[in-house]
Amino acid sequence: MSLYWSQWMPQFWNQETLTHLKAQWNANVVRCPMGVRVEDGGYLAYPEREYDKMKSVIEAAINLGIYVIVDWHEEKAYLRAQQAIQFFKNISKTYGSCPHIIYEIWNEPTGVNWTTITTYAQQVIPAIRENDPHNIIVVGTPNWSQDVDIAANSPLNYTNVAYTLHYYAGIHKQALRNKATIAISKELPIFITEYGTTNVQANGTVDVEESQLWWQFNDKNKLSYCNWAIDVVQENTAALISGTTAAQVGDSSRWTVSGKLVNRKLQSTDQGLH
Repeated sequence: MSLYWSQWMPQFWNQETLTHLKAQWNANVVRCPMGVRVEDGGYLAYPEREYDKMKSVIEAAINLGIYVIVDWHEEKAYLRAQQAIQFFKNISKTYGSCPHIIYEIWNEPTGVNWTTITTYAQQVIPAIRENDPHNIIVVGTPNWSQDVDIAANSPLNYTNVAYTLHYYAGIHKQALRNKATIAISKELPIFITEYGTTNVQANGTVDVEESQLWWQFNDKNKLSYCNWAIDVVQENTAALISGTTAAQVGDSSRWTVSGKLVNRKLQSTDQGLH
């Protein structure tokens, strides 16, 4: 499961939430979207506050024995490459020895080509590898992390790197699965770090049929995936109804239509938890 932007839904960035995600959601990975931009009140505006939230969730995941995705949740990350480098240097130096850590260095590249993304990745990845030679690094792909077929034509020359595919089931259908199939045929490692059960505006009807088709595709191809999101925002992608607290994340009466659908899927899947 994915949490929501760090600056806008901080009440779920804690061990209590993660305990429920493991116990009542059968989730074996939590994604932590670090809001970045100053104008959004993110990390660059309040670095200590936001960094402390990330540390809290990372340490909770380690304590619970689940994976944690440290997500630089940014669409124009190349404009702030030096800040990203320093952030990931700090994270990897502190937690790089823990096998639970996954680094997502650019959430959804927008308005840029693959060359711009690779140039950025070639700056950030070595900064992580100085401290952490082994854990997975996930690189965003063009067009809001949809063009994995383009990445497959010229993958990065690093080990333990995966590439992001994002989809929203209400709008991204067989055409996007076809692009993923092309990338998979070229042996590109794909990690679906974000998917939704509605459309990209998050206000459409939950698309049960397409969600099921995506899960079948993901499982057939052994792709990992994180649902967007553990939040109470007035969007149909939200997993929780308004007013839900961290203590109630495991209470099924607090789950939305999307939350119940995703929970049923996770409960029916062997997540390797014990």
